Amino acid sequence: MRAALVGGFNKTKSLAASLIKKGYEVTAINNDKERCAQLAEIEKLNVFYGDGSKPFVLEDANVFNADIAIALTNRDDDNLVICELCKKKFSVKKTVALVSDSKKTDFFHRMGVDSVVCAITAVAAIIEQNAFVNEISTLLPIGDGHIRITQARVPALAHIAGKKLLEINLPKQVIIGCVMRGDKSMIPRGDTRILAGDTLVLISAAQHEKAAIRELTGK
Repeated sequence: MRAALVGGFNKTKSLAASLIKKGYEVTAINNDKERCAQLAEIEKLNVFYGDGSKPFVLEDANVFNADIAIALTNRDDDNLVICELCKKKFSVKKTVALVSDSKKTDFFHRMGVDSVVCAITAVAAIIEQNAFVNEISTLLPIGDGHIRITQARVPALAHIAGKKLLEINLPKQVIIGCVMRGDKSMIPRGDTRILAGDTLVLISAAQHEKAAIRELTGK
């Protein structure tokens, strides 16, 4: 798998290191020469200097070879343009945009962006490449990766669909911090019923993350 990370710096550094460790080929595109130099210190990271919202820059960085493109600039409009270019001009399979305004989420989806992460609601989201396999996404590693905030969508046939939160067999080190249902989000209680199609935001110890996701999604 190949990932293109466009813009950003701190999030890009963390995400690039994590993806490379998992065996992905990662390219970072940044329009700040000093930051490019710092990103280039990450072993095996390919770094290109330029404005990632410009088609010729994306072409020079071979973004058409990427399986996923993640727009991490601090400008929502630029992130939309980047995803639009990657998807429609360079045929990238999956696109992800970071947004600062949660009200733009639906619009970005309508424009064809595969996944939209709000920096506010997702705690300054850091997105990993395998985030989009089976609709599961890792948003943020905390404390050198020991604690993770993870997002998982409940499939239609999941055995937990229709159950109350207190009836779900989760490790003690896992907390469901938020339930997103359509355009609404809620902080769940023990008697909150989980429905198919819900997106659950988990806070967990890293070693229990996979077991929790299997319990919630059956995958």
